[in-house]
Amino acid sequence: MRVAFVSENVSPLVSPGVAETGRQSAHVAQLSAALARRGHDVVVYTRRQDLDAPDRVHADANFDVVHVSAGPAQPSSPDNHLAHMADFARYLRCQWQENPPDVVHAHYWSSGLMAQLAARTLGLTSLQTFHGLGSMKARVKGGSQRQYEHQIRTERVVAKAASRIIATHADEALELARMGTPRTRISVVPNGVDLNLFAPSDRVPSIEARESRMRRIVCVGPLEPRRGLDAVIKAVAVLPDVELIIPGGPPGCELDDYDEAQRLNRLAVEHGVANRVQLVGHVAHAAMPALLRTADVVICTPWYEPFAVLPVEAMACGIPVIAHGVDGHDDAIVDGVTGMLVPHGSPLRLVDCLREIFDHPSVAEGLGASGRDRAVARYSWDQIAIETERAYMRATPNVVGDRHVSAGQH
Repeated sequence: MRVAFVSENVSPLVSPGVAETGRQSAHVAQLSAALARRGHDVVVYTRRQDLDAPDRVHADANFDVVHVSAGPAQPSSPDNHLAHMADFARYLRCQWQENPPDVVHAHYWSSGLMAQLAARTLGLTSLQTFHGLGSMKARVKGGSQRQYEHQIRTERVVAKAASRIIATHADEALELARMGTPRTRISVVPNGVDLNLFAPSDRVPSIEARESRMRRIVCVGPLEPRRGLDAVIKAVAVLPDVELIIPGGPPGCELDDYDEAQRLNRLAVEHGVANRVQLVGHVAHAAMPALLRTADVVICTPWYEPFAVLPVEAMACGIPVIAHGVDGHDDAIVDGVTGMLVPHGSPLRLVDCLREIFDHPSVAEGLGASGRDRAVARYSWDQIAIETERAYMRATPNVVGDRHVSAGQH
């Protein structure tokens, strides 16, 4: 099957990270590679953000990336990209008119609008993955929806026009249904995890080594207020011999000038745990598994998490996970089996969960092993590709299901 990905706001060739654009980049790259392994011909169209970038790149993972000239060749927000959407859509239309793909799959709301402008005029089958809905962001971040008004309006238009929507978790599917998208046009396919990178360590520390150090909590995610770190710092204050490691944000040498880092450090001082709370700054994606494997427990307590992949990465490393039951966390974690779920705003429950893990090694080991099993069975990129392929086939019932279609320049 010839698959055209549209990811105009971020290229799959950039380094992945924990920010939303970095997560989208990793998703598009890994899914493209997994579909290519299944015999599909995948081309990703992204907006040119560097004048020196070649027009077309063949990635090592056997998919192509096309840099589309639309607006200044520099990074900018998706709202600014809309001024150049006609140029982007015109390029897609010209390419697809000559060599039409079997499926167009857009990633993010701005990409969806540009994909629809081209696909609908040519009668092409199109699918949409939003990677976070504006209405959900507005609701959990508080205040007026005005900041996300244009995004929300565009998402409604795109959702109505697309042949099928791929939601990444059940809460997003429910929100799409509230927006008026028929449930029969929604597939739920989660984000995947690189199970080769995120895997348990071969080294098992001795009992003496474990008892000689503080028990370690690692909190993962972007260094933003929505991460919910206040509750974790307060929990550390009532748990002796526990340290908290917080990766994320700018490089460590720049944390002193970063507002959220300053706020968290002040909070740690107020609760008397400044010597047990360490902000380490940006950690490269490739280095994250090593950090996770040093933890006795990983905590993910955001108010809002569009990708919901961070706890699964920790689960894949065999580390016990405690998470807020938001967005895809409910899908990933079977409470008490593959991890522990705590309601938002329940600090006492968080402390109870931490004590259970710290005081009962068999509980921690069971959660870690079951979490790894869950990650392998549900979240491998090969499994995500199979489920995405099923969504394509449901959207294109008249397309022959032979994956081994000869490559074309589309």
